Amino acid sequence: MRNRRINRKTNPFFLLMIMALLMTLCLSCRDKAFYHQYRLVDLEWSKNREYYFTYEITDNSVPYRFSIEIRNNSLYPYQNLWLFCSEEQPVGPVQLDTVECLLANDYGKWLGRGFSIYHLNIPVRTHYRFLHRGQYTFSIRHGMRDSVIRGLEEIGLCIEMETD
Repeated sequence: MRNRRINRKTNPFFLLMIMALLMTLCLSCRDKAFYHQYRLVDLEWSKNREYYFTYEITDNSVPYRFSIEIRNNSLYPYQNLWLFCSEEQPVGPVQLDTVECLLANDYGKWLGRGFSIYHLNIPVRTHYRFLHRGQYTFSIRHGMRDSVIRGLEEIGLCIEMETD
């Protein structure tokens, strides 16, 4: 019995697989995020520790969508996470906000995607229009009762231009 060797250069199935892979890679690289950054969270996140995100707004005529992204592990002891957020604008007062992030359901199942590290996207603002062009700084610190919390890996900010 003779072994058959597949000629990959002329096999149409192989060429279709390569084309499908390339198309998938091209489509997955399209990111509509205007700004998308993460900060590594300290192993013990103290109440005094703030994480900063600085971005430049050049077009304030279009609406934006803000979301906070959280990556936690299974050692996080609570169902929710309270965050104190502030946004320093180029002109005007600092905008303050408090956001509750629900990380697990009532039965303790993590709501984010993942296995040992769970990623969750929390929408904060939709159809938001910046009043001014210029540099903005968004900061996040935790607002939990414990002075130190554990079990969080990263915190992120994603800002997308809305096209709808």
